[in-house]
Amino acid sequence: MTKGIKIGYIVASLLWISYIFPFQSIAQNATSILDKAASTFEKANGLTANFTMYMSNKGQKVGALSGTIDINGNKFLLKTQEVTTWFNGTTQWTYMPQTQEVNITTPSKEDLQTTNPSILLHSYKKEFTPAYKGESTASNGKAAYTIELLPRKKSDIIKVELQIEKYSNLPASISAVMRNGTSSTVHITKIKTGVNQPDSFFVFNKKYYPYAEIVDLR
Repeated sequence: MTKGIKIGYIVASLLWISYIFPFQSIAQNATSILDKAASTFEKANGLTANFTMYMSNKGQKVGALSGTIDINGNKFLLKTQEVTTWFNGTTQWTYMPQTQEVNITTPSKEDLQTTNPSILLHSYKKEFTPAYKGESTASNGKAAYTIELLPRKKSDIIKVELQIEKYSNLPASISAVMRNGTSSTVHITKIKTGVNQPDSFFVFNKKYYPYAEIVDLR
């Protein structure tokens, strides 16, 4: 898997996970929060988010990037300086401007569990153990709640930690620790719901990238 595809998977995964776990009340337990999140996500009618992502390897910072992501149902379009990724629910296109190469893939079921919010919402009770960890202060200075997700079975992810703004119920940051020693933290600077993009928005269009080399990896 190329660096560009990995970045696309990581960012989409973290942002989707953050959006589908809006914290409603201290009194609620994690399971009730996730049950309500399923309904919230269905009613979002599409969303767009701005983010900054920091990556580290065994505690050492190895990079940072900023970008935007649009999500509608199980489709997404992610844009950073290093990569643009389209996913229409079945096929994924990843464009890397430095090489002018587009990789076409069909994500596996395992891939989709980390990038598809519908699959995650319907499988979290089997796949994760959620826990409310208390109040914290987000990087933007706002009061937040912290939720931890631990996989029930051995996976590439050791844990995911979410910070949810206390008064807006919007995600402030998301961190994921991986078994290979790497970790990623996404700070979300802005989220807007009700952004219902058409299906064509999530499909790579060759006419806008006439010099791109198409590499079909399906």
